Amino acid sequence: MNIHTIPQIKHTECDNFFLLAGPCAIEGEEMALRIAEKLIEITDKLEIPFVFKGSFKKANRSRIDSFSGIGDEKALRILRKVSETFGVPTVTDIHTNEDAAMAAEYVDVLQIPAFLVRQTDLLVAAANTGKVINLKKGQFMSPESMKHAVQKILDCNNPTVMVTDRGTMFGYQDMVVDFRGIPTMQQYATTVLDVTHSLQQPNQTAGVTGGRPDMIETIAKAGIAVGVDGIFIETHFDPAHAKSDGANMLHLDYFEGLMAKLVAIRKTINQF
Repeated sequence: MNIHTIPQIKHTECDNFFLLAGPCAIEGEEMALRIAEKLIEITDKLEIPFVFKGSFKKANRSRIDSFSGIGDEKALRILRKVSETFGVPTVTDIHTNEDAAMAAEYVDVLQIPAFLVRQTDLLVAAANTGKVINLKKGQFMSPESMKHAVQKILDCNNPTVMVTDRGTMFGYQDMVVDFRGIPTMQQYATTVLDVTHSLQQPNQTAGVTGGRPDMIETIAKAGIAVGVDGIFIETHFDPAHAKSDGANMLHLDYFEGLMAKLVAIRKTINQF
């Protein structure tokens, strides 16, 4: 599957990586449009194929009082407005079989969260929508085991599937990225590196997931250097006050500088 099969994606002449980026969760229309507009300005300038990301709801929460969303239909309508306003495709997570058909009415890519990627019924429901499917590698799974998750989508006669590495559990409260997994998973499908979730520090005593945003550039550069097809980064104009995953999102002000460095690395690698 080539990312250019996604409807509305802007093609580029250079052999660049593609980007899935946006806020962790849709908090409202104004914030979504504001972030999307800035990301599109950057990706147009740097010729990076772009998909806007936003979760319409957050089902995996550390505490019962954690933010879970503004309402399913309301958030999905905002994702549709982003797509219609700026002419870009969108991606969102789904968590139940029923979510698949509902979200497919609004977005171009259905993303399966890492903790759910072994749930066969969910993968089948997603695949049967005919949408592009993004499978997050489970934190508890080897790169090789993702072959079987990909095959479930293919067995539903849906060839548009990609895999995203989001790190592997290291002890109880940290994540690591094994970059050997990228070429391994590229044997099965187009492969993306989720930079920001790879830097999560889950299971904190406060019940709020921590993170290492200071390492975003390091992980992103390494991913591009080993030849990953796409990059996934969550971003916000005010991460400290974001309602979900603020601890490991990249501040929107730093986004263009990072993307410029990644494009330069990719262009250099393409010469060899």
